[in-house]
Amino acid sequence: MTTVPTWVFEGTVLPSGDTARVTLGPGEIGELLPGRYGVPGFVDSHCHLTMGYTETGPAMLGEEFANERLGELAEAGVSAVRDVGGNRDVTLKLARTEDDNRPFVLAAGRFLAPSGRYFPQMYTPVAPEELLAAVEAEIADGATWLKLVGDFPEVGPDGSIRGSQVGPTYDLDVIEAMVDLAHARGARVAAHVTSDRVTDLIRLGIDSVEHGTSLTEEDLETLGARGGAWTPTLSAGLTPGPNETPEAAARRKARSEHVATLLPLTEQYGVRVLTGSDVVGTVAAEIDLLVQHGLSVEQALTAASTGAQEFLGLTGTGNLVTYEADPREHPDVLTQPAAVVLNHRRIS
Repeated sequence: MTTVPTWVFEGTVLPSGDTARVTLGPGEIGELLPGRYGVPGFVDSHCHLTMGYTETGPAMLGEEFANERLGELAEAGVSAVRDVGGNRDVTLKLARTEDDNRPFVLAAGRFLAPSGRYFPQMYTPVAPEELLAAVEAEIADGATWLKLVGDFPEVGPDGSIRGSQVGPTYDLDVIEAMVDLAHARGARVAAHVTSDRVTDLIRLGIDSVEHGTSLTEEDLETLGARGGAWTPTLSAGLTPGPNETPEAAARRKARSEHVATLLPLTEQYGVRVLTGSDVVGTVAAEIDLLVQHGLSVEQALTAASTGAQEFLGLTGTGNLVTYEADPREHPDVLTQPAAVVLNHRRIS
């Protein structure tokens, strides 16, 4: 007969910094976890479980890829994922079925964008007159979030149209009706937006700004007053590409400087900052970048754990990732957990 242990952690619990004894598991025999510092599970709040890259660019992948991705996230200490757009047949199924062996999944289902305003291989276009029906369908199939592509460059069959500018996707009255419907059905709206259209979308009631590279201080004030969130996805927006031109590098530097002026204001205005890996990053890398752009280490750890859990309606119960060194002094240790407990079970 196999004995299931109760895992015991004794040390400093972050981001609060309290000294505590934490027990996890149903067993009667306690086993002490390695590590002197612990975090009650990380949250990847902007993830695409079914998106990957192939030789021809971004591609929509299937269930096997998503499960491999969830396994990687679990080993890194991620206990919950908000998937903000992908293969709805996979992500909504994951959201409907809980599994103690993987991170908990919240899913938005499909990308909501009209024809010519997103990567053609990544979505099925939704015409303006079809948007409300699409929202109803996603919610009926288990979506608790909706992913609105709020602006995007023009895209043709072969990819982005050279020289096209980021522009609006749907008229504002259509988006307003969509947001109202989502809220009436108990769902929330995450909006991809990189232009100054973010001001209008916040006014219409979106719940979280994804990317948000054109946010202003006034936008933060409005978003915070509503209890909204911002997922900057810095790994995706500020990592230099392999063939970056001087012009692209200058734009990336300008984005970095702009974000660094805004992130320190988020707590003042009550905006919940969230960490998101997107397709190219990790939660650990995002924490590091948030600190580089003006948050304290404690604020960045909160964005990746307890703050995200609170915003998304999660408890973090049964989850813990531990470290031998203090992440507040040695952020690099976040990539090297001493132990990971997921849903009361030690997985590493």
